[in-house]
Amino acid sequence: MGEELWISYVGAAIRLSIPLLLAAIGVLFMSKSGILNIGMEGMVLIGALAGVVGAYYGGNVWAGLAAGALVCGLVGIIYAFLTVTTGADQVIIGTALNLLGLGLTTVFGRSLLGMGSETIQVDAVPVPHIPLLQNIPWIGPALFEQNLLAYLAFLLVPITSVVLYRTRWGLTVRAVGENPLATDTLGVRVHRVRYTCCLIGGMLAGLAGCALSLGILNQFTENMVAGRGFIALSAVIFGRWTPAGTMGASLLFGGADALQLRIQSFGIEIPYQFMLMFPYILTMLALAWFSGKARQPAATGKPYKSAANRHA
Repeated sequence: MGEELWISYVGAAIRLSIPLLLAAIGVLFMSKSGILNIGMEGMVLIGALAGVVGAYYGGNVWAGLAAGALVCGLVGIIYAFLTVTTGADQVIIGTALNLLGLGLTTVFGRSLLGMGSETIQVDAVPVPHIPLLQNIPWIGPALFEQNLLAYLAFLLVPITSVVLYRTRWGLTVRAVGENPLATDTLGVRVHRVRYTCCLIGGMLAGLAGCALSLGILNQFTENMVAGRGFIALSAVIFGRWTPAGTMGASLLFGGADALQLRIQSFGIEIPYQFMLMFPYILTMLALAWFSGKARQPAATGKPYKSAANRHA
């Protein structure tokens, strides 16, 4: 593999892994607090549309990023209300969120952006210029010609590790995800912790959507997420609910996505339908292999009624 081809592939693999990594870190925060977010696909799709709408009407990409994060943060709060406060089944609410996200983005995309009549292009997330590092042979252009969301995503990995494993709040989050009754007995406000994690997860889902619509395509198209929200959930399982493992899984799945695009462009005699399936086949195989070997937080997906409400 020549240097130019290598740089092109690695650069594409990193770009395609960024939406997965941002969404997966959001899933990780929610999972650690005991929230199962099947609805990440819908959240990311809503964030992708909100980002383009914000950038288009706000006049710059920063308005788009803010819109994506804030809108999906609100979606995260609504998800928390339905699953934490009312105790609704998290799988059902997540599935409904996916369907709602697809429907809402189609309707609002057509009404706000005129999808179907013309393609609206918006400004892309800027790529910072890093003079010396970009000139390193083989790896420089691939690693150091990425947009700002890429650096944010990778920076969030050690930050998440420190927050979850080196702070008192992180210990509380993990305790809530393992045994909410015990933490509630100790005076921890379980619902507040879960609401906070849903807010964080929602905002990261919004940024993941922006990484697609503002970081890669510079536009919004219907159902553009194409299963990446589910792959992000798989990345957390594959990574054994750890930030570093989640990053590795996101890079693996992003690399598989980039590989199928490169193979198609080479004109190799493989049915393109198979190549389109390749990232999803890899995801299924990874889940089949690792899902039984990794233990999720014990209270994940289980509604919890606080002691105060039980005695009310």
